[in-house]
Amino acid sequence: MEPVGRARSYGKPVHRYHPGMNRRNYLLVQTLLMGGAAWADVPTVRTLDDALRWLDKLAQAREARSTNAWKLRAVLEHLAQSIEMSMDGYPAQKSALFQKTVGAAAFAYFGWKGQMRHGLTEPIPGAPVLPQLDDWKPGADRLRAAIARFQAHSGALRPHFAYGALDKTDFALAHALHIANHQDDIVVV
Repeated sequence: MEPVGRARSYGKPVHRYHPGMNRRNYLLVQTLLMGGAAWADVPTVRTLDDALRWLDKLAQAREARSTNAWKLRAVLEHLAQSIEMSMDGYPAQKSALFQKTVGAAAFAYFGWKGQMRHGLTEPIPGAPVLPQLDDWKPGADRLRAAIARFQAHSGALRPHFAYGALDKTDFALAHALHIANHQDDIVVV
């Protein structure tokens, strides 16, 4: 099996599908199981530039939806909130002890694995309530603007609510892994 990519500077292959199944068969099986729909995480976001390309594809889709309790707009706004808060500050922080132990270990593990797994309907602690609206395009616009702002940002970054202080490279990785994890629950047709 070919690795899909490599975790940032850790050199470990990142596998996104069943061992023994090549990418073409994986995509075919997903398309057939979804009745002609394809998962939006193909290709999976690995960088913020990938996220912008994914948003371009999403904008061209005939239909897009979330498969969990959040509407797609809420998912996209949640992703934008996280990026915005890395520059503006998170409303609530875990304790410094948590950030230096559990949070730091979780981020190191996600970076090593090249993927993040977290509750996909868990809001950012203290963040404004997410809009549960059918029109998802404003959420996509907000996410695109947040990514552009982050990429152009040259000032100090605020500590992540769980991981603590991250530099821009690590925050970019955290944001890309976060977006990729939420792609698991987004389908485009």
